[in-house]
Amino acid sequence: MRHDELLNDLKALAPSPLRDDYVRFVSERGEAALRRDGGLEHVTGSCFVVSPDLANVLLCFHRKGGFWVQFGGHVEESDASIAQTAQREAREESGIPGLVLLGTARDLTAPIADLDRHELHGGFACAAHWDVGYVAVVSPDVGIVVSEESEDVRWFPVDALPAQVPAGLADRVEAARGAVRALA
Repeated sequence: MRHDELLNDLKALAPSPLRDDYVRFVSERGEAALRRDGGLEHVTGSCFVVSPDLANVLLCFHRKGGFWVQFGGHVEESDASIAQTAQREAREESGIPGLVLLGTARDLTAPIADLDRHELHGGFACAAHWDVGYVAVVSPDVGIVVSEESEDVRWFPVDALPAQVPAGLADRVEAARGAVRALA
């Protein structure tokens, strides 16, 4: 994956201080920004999985973090893009092999739905993740599987998220729902 492709996607987003921070980070770090071994802070990809009616979100209980969160993780050498990282991680962590990102089923580029830089503590080798989030729409009837990275995977109503979530997750879920509405 090339960092300039991510830069183009970031620059296409509406201007904001957070978007500008991402552009600056990726510009300054170059390809190292995309690699786990490129420094204590790096880009990750994540995927918010929502139901077709947008009333529910599928979350995993992160083993290291001890909280419910969307699917996601580090960029691998085989990933052609951050969107592909997000899709791969969501498939691995949910057990949904046919999961596709919003837009890609219609041959569109998956739109970025969320940006979230978060610092990490205890149990993590990284200091911070510059997470780039995407969305997938999946029926709650699909079979899910708990991976080794999670303790549980479960659907939750978006207006009744569990208590153990990172700060700001509800707003991020709402942004993901907004991305689905915008593409509909």
